[in-house]
Amino acid sequence: MALHTWLLYLVAALGLSLTPGPNSLLALTHGALHGHHRALYTITGGALGFVCVIALSMVGIGALLQASAHALLVLKWAGGAYLVWLGVQLWRAPPLQLEAAADVARASHRGMMFRQGLLAAVSNPKALLFYGAFLPQFIDPQRSLWWQFAIMAGTFGAIECLVEYLLARMAHRIRPALQRFGKRFNRVCGGAFAVMGASLPLTR
Repeated sequence: MALHTWLLYLVAALGLSLTPGPNSLLALTHGALHGHHRALYTITGGALGFVCVIALSMVGIGALLQASAHALLVLKWAGGAYLVWLGVQLWRAPPLQLEAAADVARASHRGMMFRQGLLAAVSNPKALLFYGAFLPQFIDPQRSLWWQFAIMAGTFGAIECLVEYLLARMAHRIRPALQRFGKRFNRVCGGAFAVMGASLPLTR
């Protein structure tokens, strides 16, 4: 992966990690309920789950690239359209319901917290669709697909762990703000998704 492509991926992955989702909400509630140290088990499980989902997405992408030389171009444009659609859905979404998430996240056993983070990442079929749309924007078909997978998965896993840890650490301060400004936050993130989906297929 070229350095400029990785830097673009880094910025996009950071924006993705900051977007509200099941794992960030779980890290937030576990941090508020059990403290940021115990929330590390949740965060680690979620990071492992994301690596598994990215690996599955890369397997599908690799199969398509072997079948057709033009598959990557089709994936980039279809993926860009899907990201725009996700942005519109996030823009229209209601604020996060933190109390409901807290009720679900009462278990404090370390193994249970790890499994909750892992399952939150792998049990959502939208995640697989998302990565299938997101990753092709940064793939160079002339380079090793699995080397690019290692870079993408490692980068995203590290960013996700950092963002979720900061959420868990600042949970008591952030939760009221998300409840108060949740709709506005969704619109900012949704707009960023739409812009990313419209612009990434045009990058080279």
